Amino acid sequence: MEEVERGNNGNGNGASSKGVSGKGISIDLGTANTLVWDVQHGMLYNQPTMMALSFNGGRHSDVLGVGESAEELVGRSPDGVEVVRPLRDGVITDLETTRRFLREILADIAPTWLQRRRLSVVIGVPAGATALERRALLEAAEEAGIGRAHLLPEPVCGAVGCGVDPLAPRAHLVVDIGAGTSEVAAFGAGGVLTFRSSPVAGDEMTSALHQYIRHEHQLVVGELQAEQAKIRAFSDPSPSMVVEGRDAVSGKARVVNLSPEEVTEAVASVTDEILACLTGCLDDLPPQAVSDIMTEGVIIVGGASLSPGFHKRVEDAFGVAALPADEPLSRVAEGGARCLSNPDILSAYDAA
Repeated sequence: MEEVERGNNGNGNGASSKGVSGKGISIDLGTANTLVWDVQHGMLYNQPTMMALSFNGGRHSDVLGVGESAEELVGRSPDGVEVVRPLRDGVITDLETTRRFLREILADIAPTWLQRRRLSVVIGVPAGATALERRALLEAAEEAGIGRAHLLPEPVCGAVGCGVDPLAPRAHLVVDIGAGTSEVAAFGAGGVLTFRSSPVAGDEMTSALHQYIRHEHQLVVGELQAEQAKIRAFSDPSPSMVVEGRDAVSGKARVVNLSPEEVTEAVASVTDEILACLTGCLDDLPPQAVSDIMTEGVIIVGGASLSPGFHKRVEDAFGVAALPADEPLSRVAEGGARCLSNPDILSAYDAA
């Protein structure tokens, strides 16, 4: 894949200084991270899905920060300031907050209302999103100034980002492990054959690692520290990782070394539930589709798919090749942008 530039225009939100090309963008609005991919320029935005809001008379007032600048306030925000996450378990929990969040990130990418109205936009949605959840997302997009939004299943976008043609007759299966939701979906010939969703995903891995460090090492760490430790464990192949925290007994600062094997053990219960989704999805498929998948392998995307040992567990459990994406976090956003150049894919899979 051609390397693309991740810019920063000085405002701390990670938006590319190139700006939007006008040919269309794809938005992967995730529980943990939001990515915007431009058809021509590549990645324009890659930041935490967080927003810091001030209070005025008991109601949210000014936006104080979005993305990393909001994340920096987690656990240390002063009175009158709250850091919110517009999505939980992959779906909108607060429509007004989501509208404001989209407006903030789009204002930097496409500064004028006319630019946003002219954009062709793909937004990735869970394959199992309800009609009410899809409507909420469309309303948020419209309020942010997007004239026409296509809602495509995230597993399909992820597969397209990996070079798969979702219109081909052969069946393909994708495991997409995000922060709030894990999804397994099989599709082919322009339609979704079956899918399974679970709210057990990356956030639960963070929680499991947090509890493991507390119980096995008697070390107390914060939520953000546990998340950062998980990310380092998923991205760094080193034999051990240093985690800083407070001793649960003495209250003094202390560090421990975590091995990849310990991280695998800590998140094993979460991995088991994701594998159960995969089992259920395969059970739903006709024999010929299963044969296609056994031949083609299982495509694995999503940031939490980097969990140590996950790919091997898939292969050991099902006897099928696990095909991890080389850039799992960005494949949904990139694939959505690629879909904009293929009207047949938009027509076949648009869930709007």
